[in-house]
Amino acid sequence: MTQVPELFGSKVFDDRVMKARLSADVYNSLQKTIAEGQRLDLSVANAVASAMCAWAIENGATHFTHWFQPLTGITAEKHDSFISPAPDGRVIMDFSGKELIQGEPDASSFPSGGLRATFEARGYTAWDPTSYAFIKDKTLCIPTAFCSYSGEALDKKTPLLRSMDAINKQALRVLKLFGNTDVKRVVTSVGPEQEYFLIDRAMYERRKDLVYTGRTLFGARAPKGQELDDHYFGSIKPRVQAYMNDLNEELWKLGILAKTEHNEVAPSQHELAPIYTTTNQATDHNQLTMEIMQRVAWKHGLVCLLHEKPFAGVNGSGKHNNWSIATDTGVNLLSPGATPYENAQFLLFLVAVIRAVDEYQSLLRLSVATAGNDHRLGANEAPPAVISIFLGDELTAILEAIESDTPYEGVEKKKIKLGADVLPRFTRDTTDRNRTSPFAFTGNKFEFRMVGSSNSIACANIMLNTAVAEILRQFADELEAAPDFDAALRVLIRKTILDHKRIIFNGNGYDDAWILEAVEERGLLNLRTTPDAMATLLDEKNIAVLTSHKVMSEAEVRSRYEIQMENYVKTVRIEAIAMADIARKEILPAVESCVDELARGIAAKKAVDESLACGHEMKQLRKLSALTDRIDEATEALEGAVTELDMKDDITEQALFIRDDILAKMAALRAPCDEAETTTAAKYWPFPTYGDLLFSVK
Repeated sequence: MTQVPELFGSKVFDDRVMKARLSADVYNSLQKTIAEGQRLDLSVANAVASAMCAWAIENGATHFTHWFQPLTGITAEKHDSFISPAPDGRVIMDFSGKELIQGEPDASSFPSGGLRATFEARGYTAWDPTSYAFIKDKTLCIPTAFCSYSGEALDKKTPLLRSMDAINKQALRVLKLFGNTDVKRVVTSVGPEQEYFLIDRAMYERRKDLVYTGRTLFGARAPKGQELDDHYFGSIKPRVQAYMNDLNEELWKLGILAKTEHNEVAPSQHELAPIYTTTNQATDHNQLTMEIMQRVAWKHGLVCLLHEKPFAGVNGSGKHNNWSIATDTGVNLLSPGATPYENAQFLLFLVAVIRAVDEYQSLLRLSVATAGNDHRLGANEAPPAVISIFLGDELTAILEAIESDTPYEGVEKKKIKLGADVLPRFTRDTTDRNRTSPFAFTGNKFEFRMVGSSNSIACANIMLNTAVAEILRQFADELEAAPDFDAALRVLIRKTILDHKRIIFNGNGYDDAWILEAVEERGLLNLRTTPDAMATLLDEKNIAVLTSHKVMSEAEVRSRYEIQMENYVKTVRIEAIAMADIARKEILPAVESCVDELARGIAAKKAVDESLACGHEMKQLRKLSALTDRIDEATEALEGAVTELDMKDDITEQALFIRDDILAKMAALRAPCDEAETTTAAKYWPFPTYGDLLFSVK
């Protein structure tokens, strides 16, 4: 068996490979481009392309593709072979710098939100040298940005790279004020924890709702769910462990730092967590991770569900976005150090994040807004739709001391004693972890817990980077103009705490009383649904911050509003149509068959002896007959609502109609169907139940 260090990155054209295959001049020029964001010379590109091609062919590749992330939420690729015609009628394997740097896919079939007309087809992909090329299925994949013929971004990578440039520029200004002139670049890093469900493939294929939508549209709760807390961190079942082993190998080959794996809270739910890497690479890696998770599951006779709420009544799946900011000299700017009260640089960056989250709550909320995540947020396993920050005891006490201008007395570092001599004593952290907080400080980073399991992390990090960049810009403007830096710094930190402490909440985010307090007393936003959240993208303030830092043009902002709302409408419309179809073609016939059998049984009994009691059968017959009527009526109502939806032309009007009408009608149809499942004889029920789906993988 290949050892992990040899396996890791074996399919990646990484720094190790570049050092070995590129001349010193070419390598240094490329590294300067990566480190400082400078343009790449064509002669350097040609040398890199030649080495990349030779390496890829040696590793079994026959094709190359510009691998990009359009606004569909998944990745895209168009494969071209390395072959070029030779004079003797044969072929040679060739790859030029021009092919490396730029590609030209058809842009007309990707979402553009009105940026491009359907007949305007040309688009461009541009190599992103900050993210390593890799080999997948005999194809060299080159991470790229994707834009239209007229230069508008049609992807998620381009705004992400722009947001990283924005926060780098403003953070460098702030660091210079502290005398940190040796820092050349500031980068944000992310470690996204990925939650998912594994179910049996044969059962999945019998559930049209899962096939069409990725979630169960019907399903009564199983007798056992997660009540006993016996799945979380439990022993991993052999079939799942075999899957995880293969998944790790595939991810490690691609240089993805898969580190932690365990059972999550719900039955059949699991988690994979990577080690941190730069935000751009982390985004690419997470997109690859989701693809490979699903592919490996298929090989094991399983299906990997990435929907945020595939099953009602048990935990949904999120993707915790652990975000930090660091210098190229290795300093984590969110690390408090041993004496955070005296660490003015840390405190300034901390309050910058606090202010950014408070002032741009809506940007963070809308960055995770999808039809799927609407089902998860606010449920008892996920943070609420209200944004707040958890800091923990020590940092909260520090900020309170600064606010009140009183000495900070510190938080005692307590030793934990476990009561047995053989067990070690260890120092208790000065802050607990808060799993109910949407945005929690966890030692030297912030954990944004609202991101949905199927979401690209690009969206959340675009908004987070941009919001923090804007606050750092304001801080730099003020401090650069101050005659006394130290005095101005103290005033700025204290004022920021006073003005934005409303966003800090260390309590239970699941408590209904908190939502009331947050909205009515603190004035925080409660954007419960995607239409509510997305409407704020067009607020003047939000457009201004995105355009002023050149993260998006106004046209790009408006296009993303159109695309997200259209995606919401299409997603729920598909679910509604699928519900009506399944109710008519599967559930009603099943219940009617059971009704027929009951009626025949009653008639047979009566034919033998009119006096025979049929109380139970009659009770079941009446109940199921009434349920068929309710199911039929609810199906008709939903079908009528979909027809009404299709008559509306405006995407905003459609989204609001879904929010206010169609979702309620979907719930009204599900209720009698799920009740019918609990009453209909098992032999008639047409598809696997929750119990079958959640407990079948051994």
